[in-house]
Amino acid sequence: MSAPLLSLSGVHTHIGPYHILQGVDLQVPRGQLTMLLGRNGAGKSTTLRTIMGLWRASVGEIGFGGASLKGLGTADIARRGIAYVPENMGIFSDLTVRENMLLAARSGPLDGARLEWIVKLFPSIRQFWSKPAGKLSGGQKQMVALGRALAEPRALYMFDEPSKGLAPVMVDSMVAALRALKEEGATVLLVEQNLAVAQALGDSVAVMDAGRVIHHGGMAQLAADADLQQRLLGLHLGAAPQRAPAGVAP
Repeated sequence: MSAPLLSLSGVHTHIGPYHILQGVDLQVPRGQLTMLLGRNGAGKSTTLRTIMGLWRASVGEIGFGGASLKGLGTADIARRGIAYVPENMGIFSDLTVRENMLLAARSGPLDGARLEWIVKLFPSIRQFWSKPAGKLSGGQKQMVALGRALAEPRALYMFDEPSKGLAPVMVDSMVAALRALKEEGATVLLVEQNLAVAQALGDSVAVMDAGRVIHHGGMAQLAADADLQQRLLGLHLGAAPQRAPAGVAP
């Protein structure tokens, strides 16, 4: 295992009267794609939101690149080099696709070569360049959201269920884009319910239940162990109802 870029140790998060995260321990190795899996309500999205400072950890430590994120605001955390695409995509609906992309380049003008790489991954970005983002379909909005996250190289990319609600062809595009990101040596933390996508992309995996990480290991190990999948997730990859992405054996 590579040295972790991101580490959570004993993280608890309260939202109002609700105790959502109950001692999360998680490590995200550098240069790998880590899957964060679990049943609905396990705390996966809250974990990402806590890392980004959208919810504040009440107890515990969050380390990133050897420094603590504790007490930092969301904007400061993003400036440390973390890109985050929430489940609701987080695009600016009243702005054009072009304006959304330009705003995502925080450190200066959008690099032309990188933009060409992004539009090869997501051709709809070029197709709808001058169109208000709010007028796009759900799948097209998701492609814009992913493209925005890639507008600049980041130390860590976090995606919350990017395949949710996408047509199969859009899922294939998303998987291809994340594979390309992996080939760049990027570090990715991906929450996903589509287990075929998880199997296709994951290097390491952490499984959550009831606000805690209850399993961590290699994605290939989990994919090969139907009994472990059943125990941790209540189903197994071989019986997953989702269509496998293009190029992935069912």
